[in-house]
Amino acid sequence: MAERMKEAMIFAAGLGTRLRPLTDNLPKALVLVDGKPMLEHVILRLKAAGFAHIVINVHHFGQKIIDFLEEKKNFGVAVDISDERDALLDTGGGIRKAAGYFRKGNPVLVHNVDILSDADLAGLYEKHSATQAAASLWVSKRNTSRYLLFNGQNRLCGWENKKTGEVKSPFPGFRPASHEAYAFGGIHVISPALLERMQEWNEKFSIIDFYLSVAGDTEIRACPAPVGAHWMDLGKPEALTAAEIYLKSAGYE
Repeated sequence: MAERMKEAMIFAAGLGTRLRPLTDNLPKALVLVDGKPMLEHVILRLKAAGFAHIVINVHHFGQKIIDFLEEKKNFGVAVDISDERDALLDTGGGIRKAAGYFRKGNPVLVHNVDILSDADLAGLYEKHSATQAAASLWVSKRNTSRYLLFNGQNRLCGWENKKTGEVKSPFPGFRPASHEAYAFGGIHVISPALLERMQEWNEKFSIIDFYLSVAGDTEIRACPAPVGAHWMDLGKPEALTAAEIYLKSAGYE
């Protein structure tokens, strides 16, 4: 039997407002980190992990991303563009729109363009494929204001905003204190059945809201990062300098 093609999606449509003025005339995906655009770092990581087909959504200065990819010959992988230049569709809506580009039956790994990590992307994809989970989320123990909450079997049961006290869950009588709190890392794998369920939703929606809505009748599981794993959100200017230091010291690629 032929090996299943690994497929991925990169979220590159964001406005990059936290990176202004760098993004006043440039998409966030093309902001340089250690001499290379964020998008290039993610594509090369996915390529090294065996992903042969990548869908990239675009919105803010989308043509610049398209031109960059053409110049680089897509870095030797098959690339499709999911065009959101008419309307930005949020994370869930972006996946819903892109779903038609993927081969039926294949899970899809989704990766935010502004995330720098040492996550084992191939391992995450294969672990997900070996389970019955509908989605597998790369999560970690780090300080944030919003947490995903999982039970003892690593199944998603709720969400909590520590600052506001807001709690969401599909389970009656849900108590956050009895669950394990993890921060979402912006990397996840989605099974084909969930891609089909998304078609019932409106065009624009959050992927976290979607996961919480289906968590009551399907398994959305945590894939906790190993202790000491590296993760960075590159959405703020001060993070770019820290990322360059890390890349030079770790030989990241």
